[in-house]
Amino acid sequence: MTWLHRFLTEEDGPTAVEYAVMLALIIVVCIVAIGSTGFNASSMWGSNESKLDVAWQAGGGGSGGS
Repeated sequence: MTWLHRFLTEEDGPTAVEYAVMLALIIVVCIVAIGSTGFNASSMWGSNESKLDVAWQAGGGGSGGS
């Protein structure tokens, strides 16, 4: 009977579950933040590449000469 009482009153199990849930939520937030940042950086570099291509073509780039 004492093991049943101890099992019902101990808080180690629920605490471990709470930590696991918090860890899972933190991981999800990190993945979303990294994905969003990566998408924004990709968009920024793609935009810069387009602008450089336009500037290169407008400046007569590629003639290779002096």
